[in-house]
Amino acid sequence: MGPRVSTSILADRLTGMIGPRASVARGVLDQHGQSESHYRNLPPDIVVFPETTQEVAEIVKLCASAGMPIVPFGAGTSLEGNAAAVAGGVCFDFARMNKVLTVHDSDMDVVVQPGITRKQLNAELRGTGLFFPIDPGADASIGGMTSTRASGTMAVRYGTMKDNVMALEVVLADGRVIRTARRARKSAAGYDLTRMFVGAEGTLGIITEVTLKVHPVPQAISAAVCSFDTLHDAVDTAISVIQSAIPVARIELLDDVMMRGINAYAKLGYREAPTLFFEFHGSETSVAEQAEAAQAIAADHGGHGFAWAKAQEDRSRLWHARDNTLYAGLGLRPGARAVITDVCVPISRLAECLTETRRDADEHGFTAPIVGHVGDGNFHMLILIDPAKPDEAEGAKALQARMVARAIAMDGTCTGEHGIGLGKIDYLTDELGEAVDVMKSIKTTLDPDGLMNPGKIFASGVHA
Repeated sequence: MGPRVSTSILADRLTGMIGPRASVARGVLDQHGQSESHYRNLPPDIVVFPETTQEVAEIVKLCASAGMPIVPFGAGTSLEGNAAAVAGGVCFDFARMNKVLTVHDSDMDVVVQPGITRKQLNAELRGTGLFFPIDPGADASIGGMTSTRASGTMAVRYGTMKDNVMALEVVLADGRVIRTARRARKSAAGYDLTRMFVGAEGTLGIITEVTLKVHPVPQAISAAVCSFDTLHDAVDTAISVIQSAIPVARIELLDDVMMRGINAYAKLGYREAPTLFFEFHGSETSVAEQAEAAQAIAADHGGHGFAWAKAQEDRSRLWHARDNTLYAGLGLRPGARAVITDVCVPISRLAECLTETRRDADEHGFTAPIVGHVGDGNFHMLILIDPAKPDEAEGAKALQARMVARAIAMDGTCTGEHGIGLGKIDYLTDELGEAVDVMKSIKTTLDPDGLMNPGKIFASGVHA
């Protein structure tokens, strides 16, 4: 790698290569420096909109020769600042690479480009009898979901991205294009490169194609909602449902603060107490049996008003409320910004971790609603702060640090699904120790010049 060339020179070269699909317009740059996170705008120097893997590879080679950082961009949620251009550089926006390339309905898998969103994918699958179940709430891009190892509301039944990504096409830092696997459902052939790139946040290469498992659309779907007097009762119910081998498709927890927010935001009338949202998939008979069994368990733990939502309209209203918890939470303090953080612990420690975190936030005076994928021990907290008050930002940072330390002490993780990005760098070594040195070695081998999404996952000592 030679010295970094000027933005204007590289922009001219890129324009010669892909025409107006290379942009230095201020509005475009600012748009790609923003996210749903609380981090300040960190825009790139140039944004490109590639249409093929070959274009991506050629642009990567050009960036490498120019010493210019490379930042992949999907739908822009980026809750931990994962797509922030901390060192400027070239942002690769995959909005034009948003196609379903192949549907193998007999094998129940699809090959897609990284810019397609989960809703677009499921719209394309309509009529095949198949669907893609990973639902992180936001209508995220498949590339972004893969890069952050995303999860979602149906992880308890269908797994996470790491369970549903079968193979990848990746452009490496030197412009080489590799495929990490074939479409076989299992393989013992060499290192598992697919899993290495899933969750790497674009720091090892740029994903240009994803092969995904898809699943049969269930014959019947039913949902239910039930409130509890305490977080502990709600979590104990969730654990009992899982341990009873009820194949629940979704089991989501919203605490009393979040329930107050969604009632106001969506004009609903739920009890403002810790609440579980359930969904059941299967045949008509099995769905009824699952729901009845879950209702009995909820009653044993003091559940109130177990209400079914069988009609599509009722289910949509329920899950629309769940999917809009960010905006519902922000509505609790108009003008606030949300410091959004997540952790994951073994489910046996979940009630303890949740209760202590709720108490910690309350004792320090924060409005901080909690929502969780309690079926796998993962929960999120939205810490609402006044962006004009630095002491609140510092207090939120300290609250997050205590939450993470609590989770790691319980043999959990500092992030269940948002990724490390910028926000969790300080905690990675606490969680994984010397394994982080192995990760750094992999990074240095695949990206010796540190151009691939610099400043993410590792501290500034490694290509930040």
